[in-house]
Amino acid sequence: MVKSVQPSCTEDRLAEGVFSFEHDHHRPARELDALLGGKGAGLAEMTKTLQIPVPPGFTIGLGISQLYRDGGWPAGLDAVLADHLTELGNKLGRHLGDRADPLLVSVRSGAPVSMPGMLDTVLNLGLNDQTVLGLAELADDERFAWNSYRRFAEMFATIVRNIPAEAIPRAENTSSAEIARENLANLRDVVIRESGEDIPQDPHIQLRETVEAVFRSWDSPRAVAYREHENIDPNIGTAVSIQSMVFGNRGTDSGTGVVFTRDPNTGDPTLYGDYLPNAQGEDVVAGIAHTMEISALSASQPRVAEQLEAVLRKLEVHYRDMCDVEFTVEQGKLWVLQTRVGKRGARAAARIAADMVEDPEIALTTAEAVERVPNNLLDRAKQDCAASGHRKSDKDVIATGLPASPGRVSGRLVLTAEAAVESEDDVILARNETSPEDVMGMSASVGVLTTCGGLVSHAAVVARGWGIPAVVGAKELTVDDRGLFADGQVQVSPGQTVTIDGGTGEVWVGGMETDEATETDYPREIILLEQWRSELARE
Repeated sequence: MVKSVQPSCTEDRLAEGVFSFEHDHHRPARELDALLGGKGAGLAEMTKTLQIPVPPGFTIGLGISQLYRDGGWPAGLDAVLADHLTELGNKLGRHLGDRADPLLVSVRSGAPVSMPGMLDTVLNLGLNDQTVLGLAELADDERFAWNSYRRFAEMFATIVRNIPAEAIPRAENTSSAEIARENLANLRDVVIRESGEDIPQDPHIQLRETVEAVFRSWDSPRAVAYREHENIDPNIGTAVSIQSMVFGNRGTDSGTGVVFTRDPNTGDPTLYGDYLPNAQGEDVVAGIAHTMEISALSASQPRVAEQLEAVLRKLEVHYRDMCDVEFTVEQGKLWVLQTRVGKRGARAAARIAADMVEDPEIALTTAEAVERVPNNLLDRAKQDCAASGHRKSDKDVIATGLPASPGRVSGRLVLTAEAAVESEDDVILARNETSPEDVMGMSASVGVLTTCGGLVSHAAVVARGWGIPAVVGAKELTVDDRGLFADGQVQVSPGQTVTIDGGTGEVWVGGMETDEATETDYPREIILLEQWRSELARE
C-alpha cells in the first residue's frame, strides 16, 4: 500500500517526487514499484542497472499522484516539470516548443500493478503548428511530421478532451503530406465543435492537461471495473512517465512491437508477439491493425532482431520471470519503451515456473515455483489440458483467427459489452476490435472474439490474464449489428450459439461437447509442481 502524501508540499518536496530514469535508486523492486509505478520502475531499472537502450525521460511518482487526488494540481509542480524538461532537452539538444529542434515526448501511465490498456497514454506531445514544420525539416519528411501531429491531436482529443472515439474522423492512411494535413484539419474541426476550443499550441499547457488526464484515468469506469475484478486497492493511483519520443512511423526500416519472452499461452520458451512496420505503439496494442508475428522482424531487420533477443534474455534473467516488452525501431535502431512481468494463462504459468527451476541462470527454487502456481491456478492448468473434444465436421468451422488465450467454450453471441453484462446466459462477445471500454463486457463473457488485432492487443492480454478463451484477428469475419458475417452472409445471429477455441484460433457455429481429462493427459510441469508441493508440505 502506498503511503498518503499530504497536499501541503514545498517545491523541494515536489522535486523529490519526480525522478529521472537515470537516478540512483538502489531500492528493491517492490519498493521501486511503490514509488514509481511498474512502468517507471522498469524504465529506471533498464536505464541505470541493465544499460538497455531506453529513450531518456523522467517519472512523476505516486506521491504526487496522491497529492493530485487529494487536492488537485499541486502548486509548484509546473516549475518542477519545467526543470526536468530543460534537463532532458539539454541532454538531447532539443527543447519543448523550439521550432528548429523540437523536443517531443510521450506521457504514459504506470500503476504499481499492471492494468493493461486501462489507463491512458498520449504520444508526440509538443507538436504544434510551428514545431511540426521543424520536425518535417529535421526528418526531411513532411508526411511523417503531419501524420505524427495528427496522431497526437487524436489522442489529445479522446483522452484529454473526452471526445467520443466514434466522433473522430478516421484518418486516411497516406503517403501524401497534403492528405496528412487535411486529416489533421478535419480532426481539429471536430475538436473545436465538440469541446469548444482547439488543441493548445503551448506545449507546456499540452503537458499539464495531459498529465492531469492520465491521473484522472485511474478513476475511469474501465479502470474501476478492472480493479474490482483483480481486487486492486483503489487508493494507489498511477505514476506518470514522460519520455522522449522515438518514432516507429518513419518508414519501412522503422516499426513497433510488443513481445513476450515466452509464449504466455503455453509457456514454451519461444518469443511471442506482434510487430508492425512504419507504425506507433498504440497501433499494436489497441487492436486496430492486422499485425505481423514477431518473426517478421527477423526477416526484415535481422541485426535488430538479434539485438532484441539479447535484451529479452537479459530482462528475463534479471526479473527471473517471463517479461512483456514494448519496443520501437527507429530507422534501424532499437529502443525499449517498457518492460513488466507478463500476464499468462494457467498452463503457461505451470510450464514457466517448472522450466525456470531448471534454468541455471534463473534457478527458481521449488518453493518459489510452487508459490507462483497456487492450487486454484494449477486446477485451471489441468482444465486447459483436458481433452478438447471433437467438432462434428469441418464445415462447422467458419473462420480461423489467432489463438490469443487458450480454452474451448460455447456461448450465445453478443455484439456489445452492454449486452454481455445484461445477459444471464454464457455469452461470447464478438467485436471487430475491442477497446478498453469493453472490459466490463469481457468480464461478463465466457469467451472473446475479434476480427481485428493481434496476439498482444489489450483484449488478448486481459483475456489471458483472466483465463477467458479468446480468438483475435479472425480476418474472414466481420461484425455488425446483424451478427457475424463470412463470405458476405450472416453465419451467426445475436443469441445463437457459437464456439471458439482459443488454443487453435478456430470458430464454429453451434455448441461443442468435450471429453473429461485423465491424469495421463497432464504434462510434465503439472506432475512436477504437484510433486514439489507434496515434498514441501512434508518438510
